[in-house]
Amino acid sequence: MIQKDFATTIAQSGTSLNRQKIDILQLNVGKMCNLTCTHCHVNAGPGRKEIMTGETVDRILEWYEQTDIPTLDLTGGTPEMIPDFRRLVSAVRAFDQPRRVMDRLNATILSEPGYEWVADFLAEHQVEIVASMPCYQPDNVNAQRGDGVFDRSIAAFQKLNELGYGRSDDLVLNFVYNPGGAFLPPDQAELEADYKREMAEHFDIHFHSLYCIANMPIARFASYLRRNDELEEYMALLRDAYNPSTVDGLMCRNTINVSWQGEVFDCDFNQMQKLPTRDASGERMHVWDIKLDTFSHLPIATAEHCYGCTAGSGSSCGGSLS
Repeated sequence: MIQKDFATTIAQSGTSLNRQKIDILQLNVGKMCNLTCTHCHVNAGPGRKEIMTGETVDRILEWYEQTDIPTLDLTGGTPEMIPDFRRLVSAVRAFDQPRRVMDRLNATILSEPGYEWVADFLAEHQVEIVASMPCYQPDNVNAQRGDGVFDRSIAAFQKLNELGYGRSDDLVLNFVYNPGGAFLPPDQAELEADYKREMAEHFDIHFHSLYCIANMPIARFASYLRRNDELEEYMALLRDAYNPSTVDGLMCRNTINVSWQGEVFDCDFNQMQKLPTRDASGERMHVWDIKLDTFSHLPIATAEHCYGCTAGSGSSCGGSLS
């Protein structure tokens, strides 16, 4: 059987992958993290040194304030570990037109020495939290994210609930589910209901939404698949589950993704695959060089890993797409 590349699949399904109005500026501020998770597409960990510098933060802030992009989405690594995290968030929330700020944090950072400030700071600035919680049972969480992570995460979420997160519309707390192996996420609405019931009954923890995000066959998860001789089988699963109705909601259509060095990509997965967004002359771009009126006409770069976003119910930074 001849395998079609992703661009051909898109074309033959009668859909198109064009940019929409940019609603999200997503900054991957670096690869430093206090955990080393098996599903991580960034290969993040405690020993990584790649982090966004203060100079790069300054250039991004100057450019961002001149745009009307409503949402800043911070990811990593765990973003709070970069020295300029608080300055970055405070500046964006203090713009003449304050922006919504999302922080894709690793909840265990709240119990790391030197990061006791994180929960109160996020609440003070009404930062929306998106936190990994791959299961409501400890064995599954610890297997994917490390021994003791479940208990530390539960303690972190209880602290965040005490501050009002998950209980107030002004302090949004969302969870992320990633499968624990080479399979697609289940139905998001059904799993969210299970999570809310179990977390409330057993831990008195409350949250707003659950995002189901498929594991991408890149970086550390790709290495896991190769070690278990499952990479080809997983790629076949993603291709066979292609769902054209997911294309309209793909994050690459309304998001500018930016690396810790300021370089532009269509999504965080493309960034890790070193697949940059290029300008009309074919050159790589930095975010402070973007003019949004011309950026909207640039093509979106795709590759085989894109099947991970369009398989089954689809997957984006905001969860399922259909």
